[in-house]
Amino acid sequence: MFTLTNKIKTFSIALIVLGLLGIAYGFYSAPSTIEEAKQIVASSHHDDGHASSYDDHSNEDKGHDEHGDGHEMSHDEHVFHQLANRPWAAIYVAAFFFFMISLGTLAFYAIQRAAQAGWSPLLFRVMEGITGYLLPGGLIVLVILLFSALHFNHMFIWMDPEVVEHDEIIRNKSGYLNIPFFLARGVFYLAGWSLYRYLSRKFSIAQDKANDNSNHIKNFKLSAGFLAFFLVTESMMSWDWIMSIDPHWFSTLFGWYVFASMIVSSITVIALLTIFLKSIGYLEKVNDNHMHDLAKFMFGFSVFWAYLWFSQFMLIWYANIPEEVTYFITRLEDYQLPFFGMLVMNFILPFLILINSDFKRLNWMIVTAGIIILIGHYMDVFNMIMPSAVGDQWFFGIPELGSVMFFSGLFIYIVFSSLTKAPLEASGDPFKKESEKFVY
Repeated sequence: MFTLTNKIKTFSIALIVLGLLGIAYGFYSAPSTIEEAKQIVASSHHDDGHASSYDDHSNEDKGHDEHGDGHEMSHDEHVFHQLANRPWAAIYVAAFFFFMISLGTLAFYAIQRAAQAGWSPLLFRVMEGITGYLLPGGLIVLVILLFSALHFNHMFIWMDPEVVEHDEIIRNKSGYLNIPFFLARGVFYLAGWSLYRYLSRKFSIAQDKANDNSNHIKNFKLSAGFLAFFLVTESMMSWDWIMSIDPHWFSTLFGWYVFASMIVSSITVIALLTIFLKSIGYLEKVNDNHMHDLAKFMFGFSVFWAYLWFSQFMLIWYANIPEEVTYFITRLEDYQLPFFGMLVMNFILPFLILINSDFKRLNWMIVTAGIIILIGHYMDVFNMIMPSAVGDQWFFGIPELGSVMFFSGLFIYIVFSSLTKAPLEASGDPFKKESEKFVY
């Protein structure tokens, strides 16, 4: 039985506290009025050594406003909303990133159960521990969405009745994009995922003391049904929680794209957590062959992610339809470093590090690739959310770092606490012996 050490507790709590301070600073430094927003933008221009064209533009705006032209005032409000959105968006990026790791792990776990895989039962409790974050992490995401619906921020512009009234495209989507239905769908997704996690975990632990394979069979049937539910709800979740931040744009590949980012991040965390537990004396029966398979999945899904990224980008670029290309133009013009850095960290580096079969058996190589992959897919989520939420007013600073620290600390504490609630070895699984003797 795994024991939550004081070092892990202290480390995770320290991250949570430091993260909260960073988040508080983000809200404290965010503008509360349009005038404050204009001062922030003006000072940023001066800090960069450029003349503040925004100040000149604003002075022109005042002249227009005096003559009854309110068009430029809407521009000021837009910049104000972008700056005010930044701490919210920073929290949302980190909240979704760590939540999707837990959800992706749940899907990978269900795949192993439904496939009745023989290599992975020694890793089941690691996966179950990571999915312990699913419900609390999902509730936090729902709370952020609720705050958005209550107009504490303007990340989802379709939630603003004034915007909808003057926007035909969004208005035509209001049958689907409306607040009550949006929140109800979110509750439905999380309830379904959490129910599967609860029942599957229950059957898994019960199988340890069972005299037959009845609980294993129940888990097999449940997992097969859950995967059908997951494939539909994961796509809808990605449309709702990410794609609707930019409601004029859509991609039929987006659900798969988010899934690819989710699953590779999840498998990476499974591998890193397994290596850590082995390093402190647990999971003694897990061998290099298991690590090789996890690294192989990391490699394969990194290539799969790159394939989906290219498919989405290439088709939109080639078609050159204005409503579609604006999504990438924004990112290519204002987010060059995270946009291209993401490609290097999510595809090129994992490809080069893990293509060699021998490297997949070296823990330090897996850890190196894993850290790169996790940073890269955080940047992927950053690129999916920030351009539409904050536009060109982005920066990776204290609010973003504080959010990552807070949610990483919370994730570590919950996952390791979950690991203490059941033996780390699924001793009753009928494929346990096969997993122990697994050789690639």
